[in-house]
Amino acid sequence: MPPKACSPACANASQVLPDTMDFLITTLLNALTLISILMLVGLGLAISFGLMNVTNLAHGEFVTVGAFAVYFVQSIGGSFWLGLAAAPIAGAVVGCILEFAIIRHLYSRPVSTVLATWGVSLILQQGLELTFGLGAKPVTPPIEGTFDLFFTVYPAYRLILIAIAMLTLLGVVLLISRTSFGLDIRTVIQNREMAEGVGINTRRTYAIAFTFGAAIAGLAGGLVAPLAIVLPQMGVNYLANAFFVVIVGGVGSIGGLVAGSVFVGGLTSVLNYQISPSLAQAIVLLAAIVAVRLRPNGLFNGASR
Repeated sequence: MPPKACSPACANASQVLPDTMDFLITTLLNALTLISILMLVGLGLAISFGLMNVTNLAHGEFVTVGAFAVYFVQSIGGSFWLGLAAAPIAGAVVGCILEFAIIRHLYSRPVSTVLATWGVSLILQQGLELTFGLGAKPVTPPIEGTFDLFFTVYPAYRLILIAIAMLTLLGVVLLISRTSFGLDIRTVIQNREMAEGVGINTRRTYAIAFTFGAAIAGLAGGLVAPLAIVLPQMGVNYLANAFFVVIVGGVGSIGGLVAGSVFVGGLTSVLNYQISPSLAQAIVLLAAIVAVRLRPNGLFNGASR
C-alpha cells in the first residue's frame, strides 16, 4: 500500500520544527559567542576593579591593543594564530607599563585613578590612530567554513572562539584556586596588611595580577578581531559591557563574572534579533540597573569568591 501523501498543512508543520530548532540553536550559539567575549574582557576588569578596587577606564584599550596585534601580524605576513599568541603579550606589556608608571602610585587615591586611566585611554587611542591610520583594519579569520550541527550550520571560527574562552576561564579558575600565586592573590584581597605581615610582596602581587588581567583582555581582543570592526575606539563598547558584567554579577567573584556575562550577553543577543543595537544596549543598561537595585551584591552574591 503506497504511503499517504502529506497534506499542505502537514508539510508546513513538518517544516516549522526544523526552522524553530535552527533559530533556537543559532540564537543560543550567538549568545554563547558574546558571553564568551564578555567573560574574557570582564575577567581582567574583575581583577582590577573587583579585586584591587582600581577603576581602570583604559581596560577597553587592552582589548583594542590585542585586536591591533593580530592585524599587525597578519599585515606583515604572519598567520592569525601567531597574531593571537601576540595579542595577550601586547596587552600584558601595555598593562605592565600602565601599572608600573601610574596605577601603583594611585592605589590609595581611587578618584585620581579614574582620571588617570581615562587620560591613558585617550592617549592609547590617539597613539593607535597615528600609528596605523584612520579606518577599519581587516582581520581574516583562520577558518572560513561552517560546522554542521544537525539542525543548523554555524561558523567554525565562532565555535573555536567559544572553546578557547571556556578553556581560558577554566585555566584562570585553576590558577587562582590551585597555585601559590592564586593563594597570594586571595590573601592580599582578604587582608592586605595581614598578607604583608606573613611575607607576601603585595606590590608585586598587584602588579602581576593587573598585568595578567590586561593579557586576558588582549586575548579577547585578538579573538574578536575577525568578527568586529578593528578601530582605535573599539574598546569603548567592551569597557561599558564589562562594567555591566562585573557589577551585575557581583564584584570579586568568578561565579558572579559568569552570571553577569550570561545576563548581559544573553539579553543583548536576544534583543538584537528584535530591535536596533542601540535600543538593545539601552534596554540592557536599564535591566542592569534594575538587577543591581534588586540584588545590590550581584546576582551571584560572591558565593564562590
